[in-house]
Amino acid sequence: MAKATTAHKQKTPCQECPLRDLPHFREFNREELNFVSNFKKGELTVDAGATILLEGAYSAHLFTVLSGWGFRYKLMEDGRRQILNYVMPGDVVGLQGSVMGEMQHSTEALSPVTLCVFEREELMTLYNRHASLAFDLTWIAAQEERILDEHLLSIGRRSALERAAYLLAYLYQRARTVHLFNGSKVIPITQQHIADTLGLSIVHTNKTLKKLAERGLIRWQERGCDVLDDEGLATLAEWEGLDEGKRPFI
Repeated sequence: MAKATTAHKQKTPCQECPLRDLPHFREFNREELNFVSNFKKGELTVDAGATILLEGAYSAHLFTVLSGWGFRYKLMEDGRRQILNYVMPGDVVGLQGSVMGEMQHSTEALSPVTLCVFEREELMTLYNRHASLAFDLTWIAAQEERILDEHLLSIGRRSALERAAYLLAYLYQRARTVHLFNGSKVIPITQQHIADTLGLSIVHTNKTLKKLAERGLIRWQERGCDVLDDEGLATLAEWEGLDEGKRPFI
């Protein structure tokens, strides 16, 4: 397991948060910003491959992704893995454990990840004193449910080719809205990650990705998947794409 290093001092003041500059996110009012600034206790930096939260564990903290890629997953007793969803800047990690007492899934870093750290014991203060921020957390949870609905539809009803096209279009469009690419269009995942997300064997996944490459939609590279035509992927999957409206974050 990769190591994680904790920064106890707040490195990025909330007033200077780079996510606030992105048009994808709604702006805080001054009172909200002051509260979140005090709510934040520091930052956590984890290496690619590190476990951020483990299924069944109790965590005193919840997090917001400040930078990097990660994924949520569940493991079966024999080691088989199902990837549930992917996390990117602005996503909350650990909210489930804050409400239910312990995590029902694990979260791992796909790339180096920086997280804003919040103490779960102070979550009730947010709900009691800041209705707008409480609504934001509810919105984030509802959005996660909406995304999982689409993922379940994909696994249950789309063909293997459509599943892969949907997943890569989804990841690409999400990453683009939060400026994760920095001039590149490469999604830092392996074919095993895709197989574990789509419920396919690695052999079937490899054949499916080759078909997408033959259509000129993607190019597989050693460091990940280079998306060449996200609109073509979405059309193939019969997916309408992401809602480009503003969304909240904490």
